[in-house]
Amino acid sequence: MDKDIATPVRTRAILERYGFSFKKSLGQNFLIDTNILKKIVSFAGLTEESGAIEIGPGIGALTEQLARTSGKVVAFEIDQRLLPILADTLAPYDNVKVIHNDVLKADVMGVMEEEFPDTKDVMVVANLPYYVTTPIIMRLLEEQLPIRGIVCMLQKEVADRISAAPGSKDYGSLSIAVQYYTKAETVMIVPKTVFVPQPNVDSAVIRLTRRENPAVNVKDEHFFFQVTKASFAQRRKTLLNNLTSQLPDGKQKKAEIIKALETSGVDPARRGETLSLEEFARLSNELYSHFH
Repeated sequence: MDKDIATPVRTRAILERYGFSFKKSLGQNFLIDTNILKKIVSFAGLTEESGAIEIGPGIGALTEQLARTSGKVVAFEIDQRLLPILADTLAPYDNVKVIHNDVLKADVMGVMEEEFPDTKDVMVVANLPYYVTTPIIMRLLEEQLPIRGIVCMLQKEVADRISAAPGSKDYGSLSIAVQYYTKAETVMIVPKTVFVPQPNVDSAVIRLTRRENPAVNVKDEHFFFQVTKASFAQRRKTLLNNLTSQLPDGKQKKAEIIKALETSGVDPARRGETLSLEEFARLSNELYSHFH
């Protein structure tokens, strides 16, 4: 078996051989700790029957570990300069396909149909570039892709927001959006010292397990998320104030908003961060008829 890519010495050698310089704009931070990579992969629960989708493979450190534990890996890489490096570092593995594309623009569903036609179990496993973590996670969830879940490394503060419970300072519309589609848990904290270049903040690994059905029943998903975003627009303000100022025609419909709050059993003086998913669902379902 080849030496692991993710050792400091081998990573440095690969980068030097190709004269690779990190692009700050792409949020490139490469992991140089094989044990941590193996742990990340173990959280995904892959077998030879599984497929893995990776985003931002870098020089292939995580890709290699995925190739060893799953049936097939498809990796999306946006940086053209990394393609020849990946072709070289991943040469020992015949079950890896690298796609040169931005995952936010790619037809991921189409890629899955083509690359995993008979695979029942597909996981997204990635060390996500920090500047686009949230849009990538939301895109993967909103597209209703046939995946079992996502295991990804991201900034610890974003992980805290994703897995936050009502009443905590980290709880917000991102927590609600992710927990609506998945069961979210932070499974590991990763110090900044195990990356090159070293980022300014610690990272965390989260595991999102897709729910069979969304956590709550809502009349209209888009409107539900509109209501939750509005409720957190200004954290210090009451629900009534936020909804009145943020929802379209909210000021004209203040009486209806008050009525919907009362009917759903939510005190208008509460703040958004105190409401559970169930309360937001009741509230948005009550408001829906007044705004459509």
